[in-house]
Amino acid sequence: MHGYSRLGPNFNPSTPSSSPPSSPRFRPSRMKPNGLISGQGMGRVGSGSTKLGDFLERLMCIVIATVFRRKGVLLFAPLLYITGMLLYMGSLSLESNNGGDRIGIKKGKVKVEFSGGFVVDEPILPGSLYRSNEVFERLWPFLQDEGIGNHSSNALTTVWPSRYQQAWKPCFNNSVFDTELPKSNGYFIIEANGGLNQQRLSICDAVAVAGLLNATLVIPIFHLNSVWRDSSKFGEIFDEDFFMYALRNKVNVVRQLPEDILRRYNHNISSIVNLRLKAWSSPTYYLQKVLPKLLLLGAVRVAPFSNRLANTVPPEVQGLRCLANFEALRFAQPIRSLAEVMVQRMVQKSSRSGGKYVSVHLRFEKDMVAFSCCIYDGGKEEKKEMDIAREKGWRGKFRRRGRIIRPGAIRRDGKCPLTPLEVGMMLRGMGFDNTTVVYVAAGIIYKADKFMEPLRKLFPLLETKDSLATPEELAPFQGHSSRLAALDYTVCLHSEVFVTTQGGNFPHFLMGHRRYINGGHSKTVVPDKRKLVLLFDNPDVRWETFKYQVQDMLYRSDTKGREMKKPTASLYTFPMPDCMCQESYTNTIYQNGTLKSS
Repeated sequence: MHGYSRLGPNFNPSTPSSSPPSSPRFRPSRMKPNGLISGQGMGRVGSGSTKLGDFLERLMCIVIATVFRRKGVLLFAPLLYITGMLLYMGSLSLESNNGGDRIGIKKGKVKVEFSGGFVVDEPILPGSLYRSNEVFERLWPFLQDEGIGNHSSNALTTVWPSRYQQAWKPCFNNSVFDTELPKSNGYFIIEANGGLNQQRLSICDAVAVAGLLNATLVIPIFHLNSVWRDSSKFGEIFDEDFFMYALRNKVNVVRQLPEDILRRYNHNISSIVNLRLKAWSSPTYYLQKVLPKLLLLGAVRVAPFSNRLANTVPPEVQGLRCLANFEALRFAQPIRSLAEVMVQRMVQKSSRSGGKYVSVHLRFEKDMVAFSCCIYDGGKEEKKEMDIAREKGWRGKFRRRGRIIRPGAIRRDGKCPLTPLEVGMMLRGMGFDNTTVVYVAAGIIYKADKFMEPLRKLFPLLETKDSLATPEELAPFQGHSSRLAALDYTVCLHSEVFVTTQGGNFPHFLMGHRRYINGGHSKTVVPDKRKLVLLFDNPDVRWETFKYQVQDMLYRSDTKGREMKKPTASLYTFPMPDCMCQESYTNTIYQNGTLKSS
């Protein structure tokens, strides 16, 4: 039995796209026994482990020799060899990560020590150490001189030059808007997990899957995340009525299951079969594996539902993603009301620059610093705090045997969160003077009194949601991290310049949304952090040299601001050309929620 698919009976989607690689963060390095870097001498660790290693090596040789004499078991030789090697390597690494004990290994004049998975003293290469505070102290007199005098050259007035002939606009084909939906194949229930924008991703993908399966989507359930700890329901973050109205001609959406389905499952949604779907599943997978169960059971559930739909899907499915993300999902009225007031206050404070302001997504909260495994001041207090935070949040993840973490290498690779000082120095170098109004979107900054002071010196007109809104206005949102993030999201969305510092769903969704409302340009500064760490590694760098380098980053951010979506990229970051079309080819455009023809 085959149910009706919205894509038609002749739909033949492309083969499933391959799953993206797992996150490269903190993959165990390919090390020789005892964490030795390839090419280093073995070194003498201890007589006990050496004797044990020699014994195992001889035993392994005897076993392999026996296997090769007996041709009947020759096929087991690779398995025995791998098993022997694992035992051999394990015996030699018993002391390398034991309660913070350290083993010194010398290579020339470089001493490498291991402690709890961390390389304590690794080779000092350019960009390995945090020396940004030294650069700031050295260049501060030059910055003060630039802050005095004529401010008419503020980069806010010229930051995004109009060099493009054709703008992009939101567009949908007229055929997208059906007048009547076919009979539903069943009810599709999902549980959206994570923070605000991960939930947003799950919701939009669920809309696309419901349309593909011709299913009725039940308003998504929000999972109480152990990190975000926000108990908000869908309707407390997003406008539930508008969501259902905007999708009415494409996907049927209901607030809850009908009574007959609830009775079938004893009014317990958790009794409905929970499908374990592959990550990044293709439309073919859904039609072949999920649709039959939907038709048989009348309702299916996917919990959690995150990254369960491939990025590369047919245009009809992408169109549903576009409609859901950029049109149907808007914040609930209490969030919209306060966010609009905050945006207006930022515009008023930025009157000197024509109402334009800069927003920065600053990822320098304690948990982010801990997770990055980067070292900043490097003192004992910082190390103790970060060790406690890592253990509390990830329970031994960073102390597993064989896991070697090199903070210097992480920094050189551009993986460390930028400090407030580094963000401020970069923006001043790009030409944003000290009259620029800057909005900082962030959680609780790690050691805010210390790390935020240089940024406030560089940009005295700095605002956060706590300074821009009154305590009374923020009171209904306190304790609800997703609602607070929605306020930050809106203020950043309407800024002239948005600065991303560490990646993640928040900036990725914002970049795509800003492209959608800004004629296809993201108006986003994406720092080259590999280049930045080299600049901040040289306390003797000249201010002219520093400015030249960061202004080149600004230029590159401008040229890539109108970047098109690659086949495997996310539509939520790159809405062109799936959700937008060039102005001269626009047939039907959504403007302020109203359908207009060009």
